[in-house]
Amino acid sequence: MAAPAVRFDHVTKRFSGHVAVRNLSFEVPTGGIFGLLGPNGAGKSTSIRMMMDIIEPDEGSIALFGSDRKGRDLSARIGFLPEERGLYKKMQVLDHLVFFGEVKGIGRGEARRRATAWLERLGIGDWADKKVEDLSKGMQQKVQFIGALLHDPELVVLDEPFSGLDPVNSQVMKDVVIDLAKSGVTVLFSTHIMEQAERMCDRIVIIARGEKVVDGSLSEIKGEFGGRHVALGFTHDRDRASRILADRTLIASVDDYGASADIQMTEGADPEGVLHALVREGVGLSRFEIVEPSLQSIFIAKVGNAAVASRTGEAA
Repeated sequence: MAAPAVRFDHVTKRFSGHVAVRNLSFEVPTGGIFGLLGPNGAGKSTSIRMMMDIIEPDEGSIALFGSDRKGRDLSARIGFLPEERGLYKKMQVLDHLVFFGEVKGIGRGEARRRATAWLERLGIGDWADKKVEDLSKGMQQKVQFIGALLHDPELVVLDEPFSGLDPVNSQVMKDVVIDLAKSGVTVLFSTHIMEQAERMCDRIVIIARGEKVVDGSLSEIKGEFGGRHVALGFTHDRDRASRILADRTLIASVDDYGASADIQMTEGADPEGVLHALVREGVGLSRFEIVEPSLQSIFIAKVGNAAVASRTGEAA
């Protein structure tokens, strides 16, 4: 059996008395997309920095590819997009990427060929001769993303890769990540956006306040979470549903979006009872569907108040 791409073994990290990561253990299997999830300040970026050997753990150990060598020694096999973007603003885009390639041991000519191909793939080929400072934030993020992939790494580590991107650029980068995983590359990315993780990840770890609270495949996690969940969509007279949604003999919890709601049934309650009650009240429904729990609902239930910051969209 292949060694995991990443293994954390009882890792703890403190800063001036504050415990940023506490006794953290998990494994990232080789291949596929792994999500390191949590609210802002949970310890995601600290964990990644330790994995990349930027900082050292105070306790425990981290192994990459089953080796006892550290992240810096294995950098030729790893592509890293940090949360803090770092580009030389005055350099031309293509020259910048050639520099990235040479740092990773690629010859100048080959680095130029690869960089040109990537720029075209990500839709910014016309900007190759422009200075980095002339590019939009989204374009600059694409440039740094290319820099992390130029040397064909086995493991790609992306810290909040979609933060601040518009939907079009997010889609482009998402497609590349999916293609990487299909080709056998292991992708680890951190995010506090649950919808992205649910759509992309094979396995996840959720951490809160530096500690692991969830670990496993999405199907396992949803199965263990249990409960009966119903997705509602309203067309009219939404206010008439308020009394029913507040009835804790029927409904344990409600995630209310106004025009829609996700509800978890109380143990033993019948979803058909909710449907009949809503119809009797004259509530217009465009959707009434029994669904598996969303990762968002699991995240909120497991993380609690620590999730508030992540739902406001603050930086991680």
